[in-house]
Amino acid sequence: MKKLLASFVIGLGLLGASALALAQSAPAPAPAPAPIHLLDSGDTAWMLTSTLLVVLMVIPGLALFYGGLARAKNMLSVLVQVFVIFALITLLWAVYGYSLAFSGKGEFFGGFDNLFLKGIAPETLSSLLPTIPEYVFVAFQSTFAAITVALIVGSFAERIKFSAVLIFSVLWFTFSYIPVAHMVWGGGLLGKDGALDFAGGTVVHINAGVAALVGAYMVGKRIGFGKEALTPHSLTLTMVGASLLWVGWFGFNAGSAGAANGVAGLAFINTILATGAATLAWLVAESLHKGKASMLGAASGAVAGLVCITPAAGFVGPMGSIAMGLVAGPLGVWGVGGLKRMLGADDAFDVFGVHGVGGIVGALLTGVFASQSLGGTGGLTPETFSVGAQVWIQLKGVLITVLWSAVVAFVAYKIADLLVGLRVSEEAEREGLDITSHGETAYTR
Repeated sequence: MKKLLASFVIGLGLLGASALALAQSAPAPAPAPAPIHLLDSGDTAWMLTSTLLVVLMVIPGLALFYGGLARAKNMLSVLVQVFVIFALITLLWAVYGYSLAFSGKGEFFGGFDNLFLKGIAPETLSSLLPTIPEYVFVAFQSTFAAITVALIVGSFAERIKFSAVLIFSVLWFTFSYIPVAHMVWGGGLLGKDGALDFAGGTVVHINAGVAALVGAYMVGKRIGFGKEALTPHSLTLTMVGASLLWVGWFGFNAGSAGAANGVAGLAFINTILATGAATLAWLVAESLHKGKASMLGAASGAVAGLVCITPAAGFVGPMGSIAMGLVAGPLGVWGVGGLKRMLGADDAFDVFGVHGVGGIVGALLTGVFASQSLGGTGGLTPETFSVGAQVWIQLKGVLITVLWSAVVAFVAYKIADLLVGLRVSEEAEREGLDITSHGETAYTR
């Protein structure tokens, strides 16, 4: 019996040893293969189209929208400012803007990995959108940077020196747009915190709106402001500009999906619905307040709706987008009326009242209507999404952006003032900037 037991134990030992040896000699399980990203022609075509749509929004869309709001003697000055800013910022974006916004891992600024677009080739795919060429992503984002700076023009129009506009644009783009874009989209502070900004409510509209308000204060009021009517010279052109903005905004919002997919479709339908709702809501509020519905009100309402839905476009459901548009309209009326009077600033084309207010409202409401219980997608974390927590995150993002943009704008205007002066002479302002700054006129006199 003892011999049998001993033999059994020895056998078990040998079996165990054999199994151990086999396990040691067997190759380790292979790691899961890394996902292979391939260029998708459909996604690429959509992103190229979206980029062109955003270019359309700026030149001629924004230029004509603002140009129509100006007086005839300042029409060309506004067009020139928007046109040249677009050219300037897209160049700076390629030189250092893209790198500082989308490379590196800093909290506020990125790195210099892609300075002068170093390391990018035609076959290079975007790390953030791995189905499209990185060059396409660079181009798409350059239009966002350009329109953000161009938006500010509307606040100090009709009385600022052209050279001061260019100096301010370089400084503010470098120290406000780039860091805010990095904080939200480039892996920085706000993105890590979970802030939702699908297409630029914070990065573009709040950022620009606050800088515009600061500019209105620092450049000062136009001659005759509050004493005489400073009426738009062509609401026809303003309507054309607003229509081009609406069309181009589909590239802005739906393009931010980064692919030709269902999210792009959601952003597309939301852009239609929110804008329509805001247009109607603005006109109703205007009619109740003034007794009449105006073309300027319709155009302004459309832009307010576009601004409001921008941060939410890919996160909320269609009914949520309508609700946001219905809120944006009346608040926009208040922003360009009651709030403007309270602030006492000559924000010539109501950049803060429409873009600043609309951007803030849109950012906060994104935290509400992104909830799956309200038809949204649940944001970036649908399993753990909480309205209260998300609204708090959105509020922190708004406050940081407001403070950051205001400080940078103040310093940038001050530097421009010290270098060349901000404002044209009283004589030049009365004659009009078309002649005095650019030596030409929009119309034959």
